[in-house]
Amino acid sequence: MARPTPTTCPCGLSAAYEDCCGRYHSGRAAAPTAEALMRSRYAAFTRKDAAYLLRTWHPDTRPPAVEFDPGLTWVGLEVLETADGSAFHQRGTVTYRARYKDDGRAGSLHERSRFVRVDGAWVYVDGDFIE
Repeated sequence: MARPTPTTCPCGLSAAYEDCCGRYHSGRAAAPTAEALMRSRYAAFTRKDAAYLLRTWHPDTRPPAVEFDPGLTWVGLEVLETADGSAFHQRGTVTYRARYKDDGRAGSLHERSRFVRVDGAWVYVDGDFIE
């Protein structure tokens, strides 16, 4: 029997999902940087993984639930800039553009997201939309 081909991670890196964001989603590892967390959250949106999104949201800004628009499909991510957010920082920002299709119409979300560490783990705080 042929072994299945691994699926490329939706976060935009060339690694297989299980070796990339899948390990964060499953809890086998924690995102080591703000950018890795942002990419993993984008991948969670593509996979409609509300539990992961809530788990990685700052408790002060976390909504009670995440609802997904059934007509919206995320189709690509481009990281434009990172500031701080490494293993040596407590805060960081990531500016990105995420492409989507909404009932077949193309669109994009351009955001500068803020991240902080809570108990050593990176979490999403909030973001500012650009454009």
